[in-house]
Amino acid sequence: MKPKMKQHGYFGIGCLNMKTSMNYGTLFRTAQIMGADFIFLIGSRFKRQASDTMKSWRHLPLFEYENFEDFQKHRPYDCKLVGIELLESATPIEEFKHPKQACYLLGAEDNGLTKEAIEACQEIIYLPGERSLNVSVAGSIVLYDRIAKG
Repeated sequence: MKPKMKQHGYFGIGCLNMKTSMNYGTLFRTAQIMGADFIFLIGSRFKRQASDTMKSWRHLPLFEYENFEDFQKHRPYDCKLVGIELLESATPIEEFKHPKQACYLLGAEDNGLTKEAIEACQEIIYLPGERSLNVSVAGSIVLYDRIAKG
């Protein structure tokens, strides 16, 4: 399935304190395929390896931030921060209407999103299931949902 052409808006996806390079490669390869406009890392904890087989950073901008405060200072203007986290107060993805401009934020594999990040999100969505999914799988599902809902 080819991503639908965007009429207006943009989106990016990234992770806070990502732990493994394999998730990096899988998530950002999917982001490129699904039509993301940019990808980002906040305080990553892994050594770069060749898991990004399409070298997505050659095809769309990769922004790296030292910490969440640095990210917040540089987040695009009027771009909603959408967290993906298992929270009772979160909106189920089936009911979620994706904003035209969005930064989708995933948490680390072992700790999820920080309290600071959760408080900064304008929207928080969750995926079905009682346990958290692999971070790259969760991100891929969110991106698919965005393009499927058009």
